[in-house]
Amino acid sequence: MTALAPLSLAEWQSLSRRDPAAAARELHRRVVTNLLPAQQRACLAQLDDVDALAAKLAAAPANTPLGGIPYFAKDLFDVAGVPTRAGSAFLSEVRPTPTRDGAIVQAFAAAGAVCAGKTHLHEFAYGITGENPHYGDCEHPQFPGRTTGGSSSGSAAAVAAGIVPFALGTDTGGSMRVPAAFCGLYSIRLTPGHAWIADAFPLAPSCDSAGWFTRTAAELSALTGMMLGHGTSRRELRGCYLELGELDPEIATACRVAAARLCAPADAATSGQLHDALDDCALAYVVLTSAESARVHAAWLDSHRERYSPTVWQRLDRGRHWSEAESIAAEVRRHFLRHTLASYFLTYDFLVLPATPGAAFTKAECNQRNRERILALTAPASLAGLPALTLPVPLASGLTGGLQVIVPSVQSPVIPWALKTFPVNAG
Repeated sequence: MTALAPLSLAEWQSLSRRDPAAAARELHRRVVTNLLPAQQRACLAQLDDVDALAAKLAAAPANTPLGGIPYFAKDLFDVAGVPTRAGSAFLSEVRPTPTRDGAIVQAFAAAGAVCAGKTHLHEFAYGITGENPHYGDCEHPQFPGRTTGGSSSGSAAAVAAGIVPFALGTDTGGSMRVPAAFCGLYSIRLTPGHAWIADAFPLAPSCDSAGWFTRTAAELSALTGMMLGHGTSRRELRGCYLELGELDPEIATACRVAAARLCAPADAATSGQLHDALDDCALAYVVLTSAESARVHAAWLDSHRERYSPTVWQRLDRGRHWSEAESIAAEVRRHFLRHTLASYFLTYDFLVLPATPGAAFTKAECNQRNRERILALTAPASLAGLPALTLPVPLASGLTGGLQVIVPSVQSPVIPWALKTFPVNAG
């Protein structure tokens, strides 16, 4: 069956306002047409039935910027009356079903958007491949057998498959940046501690952030402007591109060419300073976040050991066993990184890095070595607690890589500027 072409934000809004029941039926039609049955289960944690969705669309206030536009929320965000499972086999048994929407769902409802359901993720958000032994591995909608990336796998798949025009995700160590790059999407990662992530089920609160995916730059810019506002600048914006990590040759070449549309490569002195701070951040990230995660799961880690996948349990358990010296060294690395980037942003407005070391992985490539290669690229923004855009970079194979554009604030004028400068829809 031929996949249905995606509808834009404006097209969804027009359809919902004209005929809410038709819009609800259209969303359901897209689920069954654009996703195979196994991928429906891997992608969607919960979907409103047609009648319930139609009623919600009909009730959306017409005088709001996103009135009547449906979206999905990653199943870390609470939705009233819907269990939050976080991609796990047991969380809904040990945590009460929410009686109210989470802060980000409330914010989008106030803007008129309608949450049509929730999406699956890498178990407890503790992984970047989108694999899940409980609900199935989430695959790239256009390249079956390759991963969406994770942990915001279901949200990325739903947007890439053209089911909804946007979806909410989270990013702790790359959980939006990786799926966006793999699936040819645009995304924004906000900041840890923001109200929209503070009441979500946590992975590691010091690095957890909320965000969203879209298929086009214009729609990410519009959505971000509606929800956060856009900063402005009367001067030329300045940034550097830094080639970091161990990149596949095709990705290295494509990212260099794409980054040149935004900025020049870092000069030798700046490059040296940045490499000193950014290289080897992955270990500090692993130490600090696994320790936080172990504390989040302390009540269940031993009593529910058999309900976790072995890989996720091992990552959580590891967080209980770092030595004091290892923990201190990781904190020192984080402070050094934050100091270096704060100094960098006194001169520059943004920093561009590759988002992933390669294109969407096959199942066989979802291994520890590639996890380490990804974290070498994504851990710096995570440890620094900084916002980041992801811009897709098309490859000759039809697959995609991505650039992450790191900025000092969600109000940075770089966000609308970069999205206007880089309007390629790679999906």
